[in-house]
Amino acid sequence: MSHSMTGYGGSVRHYGGYNIQFEIKSVNHRYSEVVLRMPREWTCYEDKLRRLVQEHVKRGRIDVFISKERDDDSSLPFVLNRPVIEAYIQANEELKLHYGIDSSLTAKDLLTLPDAVIAPDPLLDGAVTDEQWESVLIEGLEEALDGLIAMREQEGLHLVTDIEQRVSRLQEIHADIVRLAPEVVVDYRNRLKGRLAELLEGAFDEQRFAMEVAVFADRSNIDEELIRLKSHFEQCRGLLQSEGSVGRKLDFLIQEMNRETNTIGSKANHLALVNRVVEMKAELEKIREQAANLE
Repeated sequence: MSHSMTGYGGSVRHYGGYNIQFEIKSVNHRYSEVVLRMPREWTCYEDKLRRLVQEHVKRGRIDVFISKERDDDSSLPFVLNRPVIEAYIQANEELKLHYGIDSSLTAKDLLTLPDAVIAPDPLLDGAVTDEQWESVLIEGLEEALDGLIAMREQEGLHLVTDIEQRVSRLQEIHADIVRLAPEVVVDYRNRLKGRLAELLEGAFDEQRFAMEVAVFADRSNIDEELIRLKSHFEQCRGLLQSEGSVGRKLDFLIQEMNRETNTIGSKANHLALVNRVVEMKAELEKIREQAANLE
């Protein structure tokens, strides 16, 4: 079943003292473009994560957002930030020595100073290995991708249903044109004979008249265009039910149907037939707009 190019998916992982959030959204794009935004310390996994997305999504602009924040339930122990504490003590001694400010720092004072006490960061201190982080990121992204693909499938189903209904309408219009096509020559023959009769008072060359009608019939013949349109309709239905990416193929097929319809319109010399051509072009434009959303 064809997929839409628009969708959204998300997931959350709790690991290493962090809540890790995954968001992925996709919109229409002529090609495949994957944009990842994540903490700088995880950029080493970017290529592998991008390939994972491209394995599942063949077309569209895909934005992936991975963020982290400290888990409120984290039981990570707090530790003294020794370099910072030593810098505070040194600054205090300099105040005494150079400015004569007599002040003493207590343990309570030091513990309340900024960055004097910290929680170890598993991203930076090696508490969690690269392989473990990679596994967590891949699992979280896969879950988000599952949600994205499910939404794209659902949206694709609606698009396909709508396009199939419009193809059915095109086939109805096509049947009307097939029925009307023979009347074009008959109407032309009657109109031409009536005008000549008025001008020549009934005295005109029947053989030349028949030749003129035959030339018009050949010039206005649309049998080939109608046959090709019928084939295009069948191909369109087949594409809509096929697996994989069909958006570009469908776009090409719509161009071909438009070309055949335009040719019929240029050959038409019949009001009812021209009206059917206009209606067919309107339906093709609606199909083109919907098909632009398919992967």
